[in-house]
Amino acid sequence: MTFVFIRHTSVAVPRGICYGSTDVELAETFIEEAAAVRQRLPLLHFDRVYTSPLNRSVALAAYCGFPDAVRDERLREFDFGEWEMQSYDELYQNDPRFADWCDHYIDRHAPAGDSFRSLIERVNQFVKEQQQMGGGPVACFCHGGVLAAALILSGELAPEKAMQQVPPYGSVIQLSL
Repeated sequence: MTFVFIRHTSVAVPRGICYGSTDVELAETFIEEAAAVRQRLPLLHFDRVYTSPLNRSVALAAYCGFPDAVRDERLREFDFGEWEMQSYDELYQNDPRFADWCDHYIDRHAPAGDSFRSLIERVNQFVKEQQQMGGGPVACFCHGGVLAAALILSGELAPEKAMQQVPPYGSVIQLSL
């Protein structure tokens, strides 16, 4: 089954901030970036269109012509829990759990947050449900972590490379799953 995963555009958050599942604002360049994303969408008729419930994905789906995209919690970004909206540098310096978590993020949960395995399982549950429903291509407006999870499910990315190879803002990735 064909899935098209579309990552949201740039956000109005300084580099180096751990924002994960926080519903942050979009960058001032949204219109320009969203227009470029819309041009990169494959010329497919989508049987179903979904979006993460976070505004940065909902806004891109609407801009691309899908204002009624179904909001699905399973497409929500990785939850860093207690570390949301904190500086990566400060976390490394002030929270010894963070460096340890970085070495074991696949199976270890962030405090009050996700493990990468739990994100992969969420995305896999979504994919399996879509496969059971059958039909044509499915569009998913979502996040870098969700795209990385989908690439892992497709066999194109190893789980231990997920945090180092997160697809950039505005990525459009078509996968057969």
